[in-house]
Amino acid sequence: MNASTQPASSATSSPASSIDPREAEHFGKLAAEWWDPKGSSAMLHKLNPPRLRYIREAIDRHWHGDAAALKPLTGKTAIDVGCGAGLLTEPLARLGAAVTGIDAAAENIAAARRHAEAQGLTIDYRAVGAETIAGERYDLVTSMEVIEHVVDPAAFLATLAGLLAPGGLMILSTPNRTPLSRLAIVTLGEGMGFVPRGTHDWNKFITPDELGAHARAAGLTTGDVMGLSFSPATGFHLSHDVSLNYMVTMGK
Repeated sequence: MNASTQPASSATSSPASSIDPREAEHFGKLAAEWWDPKGSSAMLHKLNPPRLRYIREAIDRHWHGDAAALKPLTGKTAIDVGCGAGLLTEPLARLGAAVTGIDAAAENIAAARRHAEAQGLTIDYRAVGAETIAGERYDLVTSMEVIEHVVDPAAFLATLAGLLAPGGLMILSTPNRTPLSRLAIVTLGEGMGFVPRGTHDWNKFITPDELGAHARAAGLTTGDVMGLSFSPATGFHLSHDVSLNYMVTMGK
């Protein structure tokens, strides 16, 4: 999860909302520890470096940027959907974007605002679901470890597509539904306490083919697909093996 899902114990959902109230309650309870690298979100802290590397490479490739530039998103808008307490949202702001972070958990948004203020970052955080901001457009749309937690993945992806500006870039990450992901993420990850119990429903994990079909139905084209793998020697790292978790770029 990135987590974040769009969840929240104190969120109000509309009939068209993708928010699952059970997911909302679960993630809202984790807000206080989101920025603790040894707390309940420790796995997210370990996932973040390779995710950021992939995102930076995708940004430079999409906009033909300079890999040495410190703020390649200057002049661009970005939205992090299901932002949690801002583990990815803050780096996007540091890359120069005017960033919005949304999460259905009011608890997560409160934690995100406190942390960003302490870091001197200006981020537009909102405790809402993606459907409530239809009509807004962003150059970059990110949603990390979220789509596997929503009620209707196809409808959720269509909502994200509506937020993407023409010529923009969308980046998603999600676990694959494979025997390896069941063993590593659910059986071992949750069973041994590396991830809070009840975080994942393996049956809701999405394969790359399924995500590609949802993308086409939403009018999106799928670009690069890269796996996130784990090894005891290197930890989480980018890989061509998508059997555990993967990241994908999309556009219109």
